[in-house]
Amino acid sequence: MSRRKTRGLRPEERELWQKVARTAAPLHPERRAPAPEEPKAGPPMQHSASPPEPVRPFRVGETASSTSGPDLAPRLSEQLSRDALQMDRKAFTRMKRGKLGVEGRLDLHGMTLAQAHPRLNEFILSAHAQGKRLVLVITGKGKSKGNDGPIPERRGLLKHQVPQWLRSGPLRAAVLQISEAHQSHGGSGAYYVYLRRRR
Repeated sequence: MSRRKTRGLRPEERELWQKVARTAAPLHPERRAPAPEEPKAGPPMQHSASPPEPVRPFRVGETASSTSGPDLAPRLSEQLSRDALQMDRKAFTRMKRGKLGVEGRLDLHGMTLAQAHPRLNEFILSAHAQGKRLVLVITGKGKSKGNDGPIPERRGLLKHQVPQWLRSGPLRAAVLQISEAHQSHGGSGAYYVYLRRRR
């Protein structure tokens, strides 16, 4: 069994101990108790380079000046735009502008996640097997629930889930690029899915 390490006395503890020791009568005066250890000098405390930001004066019950809610995660369009470009840049630019011909479309409006997932798998794998390159998946933008609670809820479950499904499982091998659709094809409520060539 290992022994616990004991910490040294702090200055205020040492002072208190000395006061108590002066008032106590030793049981065995021939034996002297060892004096408490002096603390080892550690590195001096470092202060941060800049002082903390001062708090703006406020009154209790005052409405905050910022009206925007907390930004918990980057917007979906930002996440998709950060994806590495896997397809030809010229074709990608034409696709983003709505100039590439869409060869198939799937509308998932009104479906639950449980209904939409197998339907998406079937549609994408079938389109890939037929040699199609560009398909449109319509999710809708999601219903607005209002700001009823302190924790903001994500709007549009399908809109956020579909890109994850397209990047995983059996669809990963068929999908080359995902992008938000042009306004003419539904804007942020739809996705262009550019499929890999069949081998």
